[in-house]
Amino acid sequence: MNGRETQNGHEPLNGDYPEAGPSASAASTETADLTEAQLEALLFVAERPLSRREIAAAAGLDRASVDARLGDLEVSLRARGIRLIADGDRVELVTAPEAGALIARYVGSEAVRLSPASLETLAIIAYRQPVTKAAIERIRGVDSDYTVRTLVHRRLATELGRAEAPGRPILYGTGFDFLERFGLISLDDLPALDSEVAGRLEVETGRRGSDDSLDLDGDGQLD
Repeated sequence: MNGRETQNGHEPLNGDYPEAGPSASAASTETADLTEAQLEALLFVAERPLSRREIAAAAGLDRASVDARLGDLEVSLRARGIRLIADGDRVELVTAPEAGALIARYVGSEAVRLSPASLETLAIIAYRQPVTKAAIERIRGVDSDYTVRTLVHRRLATELGRAEAPGRPILYGTGFDFLERFGLISLDDLPALDSEVAGRLEVETGRRGSDDSLDLDGDGQLD
């Protein structure tokens, strides 16, 4: 653990450290001028996806500046073995999809194959989220309990919260593992649906009413 990590992790509230001098001021100036390299390093060492708000606080920048720097980094990484992906407000570095086979051979694992039922269910979740299991079953016309639980277990689907409806059913969506598995930067990169499938989802969307209204936790943020 280096000196900076020790200070940030264990700095006492009442001044066992000397007062900030010119060096601290210089560090603040340096942080406020966030470079692509610094941003990439921050995301690389992070043990979880970081929100834009967290990055802005750490760098001493406003949200617009962070968004601009993230956009620059995303473009710079397109030709490399790392990608920057986004899920709502959060961002994360992942390996490029074209390197997946090589990495799988190195770690000695194969990508988990999905059954047609799992792919169909996952597509409904991805395009229709947030969505309840009951809505998934209405679209598919068959019981989907096992398929949904399997997708959650494989972290391709995730529980977003609960609907404001009788019984408070769980609402499902996708997260970073879904984006990484399918080589997407964000949900905006999902391919367009054909007219028949889009029509089925549109009918279900018209029936949903308020059943799938998302109940957020805490301060209104999805954790």
